[in-house]
Amino acid sequence: DPNAPRFAAPAPASPFSPDTLVSPQVLPDGRVTFRIYAPKASEAALDGDWITQGLGAGGPLQKDDQGVWSITVGPLAPDFYMYTLTVDGVLTIDPQNREIKQGTAPLKNILFVPGDEARFEETRPVPHGEVRTVWYDSPAVGGARSMRVYTPPDYDLSDQTYPVLYLIHGGGDDDRAWSTIGRASFIMDNLLAEGKVEPMIIVMPNGTVARPGFSYRLVGADRFSPAAIKARIEAISKLHDIFVEDLLTAIMPLVEKRYRVRASRDQRAIAGLSMGGAETLRVAPRRVDMFAAIGVFSMGLQVGEDAGVNTDFEERNADFFADPDRTNQLIKLFWIGAGENDRTITDGARRLDETLTRRGIRHEFHETSGGHTWINWRKYLRDFAPLLFRG
Repeated sequence: DPNAPRFAAPAPASPFSPDTLVSPQVLPDGRVTFRIYAPKASEAALDGDWITQGLGAGGPLQKDDQGVWSITVGPLAPDFYMYTLTVDGVLTIDPQNREIKQGTAPLKNILFVPGDEARFEETRPVPHGEVRTVWYDSPAVGGARSMRVYTPPDYDLSDQTYPVLYLIHGGGDDDRAWSTIGRASFIMDNLLAEGKVEPMIIVMPNGTVARPGFSYRLVGADRFSPAAIKARIEAISKLHDIFVEDLLTAIMPLVEKRYRVRASRDQRAIAGLSMGGAETLRVAPRRVDMFAAIGVFSMGLQVGEDAGVNTDFEERNADFFADPDRTNQLIKLFWIGAGENDRTITDGARRLDETLTRRGIRHEFHETSGGHTWINWRKYLRDFAPLLFRG
């Protein structure tokens, strides 16, 4: 359980064994010690998402005479963090830490530093919902796909119906992300226990689509050329269109058949982070008859080499902008969040905010501290969810 921090323990008994190593070790003052046994290595280093947030340091580990490399960092603010180790140039996970963040990107470890600031996301003694793995056939993608579905506490003990939030992860992740490092189920459990949120079903689909011929990972000196940028945008657009088709033709019909959801526009919301935010912008404004609330985390209207699929946002969503009064009646909430150090903030989230303001579309824009990490996205879910389905 990543909620179970490893506080300082007595030194291991002699003779030394690598099996006795504790890593990570959360000290009472919030500092954290990381260790790895690598007696033949010549160097080792630590990297973590707290570094990009400006919350602490990482860097080289020091080796002792038993072959144990270690580093102590912090103190770190109470939160969940991701980290990796590099040993002799090879990226690796911490073999002493069983808590792993999986996805389509390389594995990372999960670390929990307890404290009041993290109570909204920790595993607390409150009624808990369930996260179910649901497999389905996807004609759009071609083959079997999975999604995660959160059901509120006591879902199986009643005949109550629920609104539904479709919640999409970012690039490098899959449908596991929001229920693991994203802590979505625990965030919702805690909000429900405090009476801060309406009970809802959360559908966490796999937003990552890979199809032959649709590569967008460009390399080489020409990656910045206009032709390469155009090809990248077109490729990403195709991939995201496939996901949108999967969402509309397979995922939503299955959810509305299998779960007790209220299948009406005012009882549906959609949100996503980074890549998932781009996919949200790809689907929601064109379908105001289906979604009444929109959430975009760390994404917007990027241009250039990092552009997603939204360079033609205004043209593609002409109906959305044609009658702002009508749109503002239909869209109950359009919520945008991004950190001041987020790589998407300047020409992404701010551009989206400016575009919506110029076109008279009511929305909320929250520019927070921090960068492009789960440290922010969990907080955005905490702040976004209580605003949903409130009448």
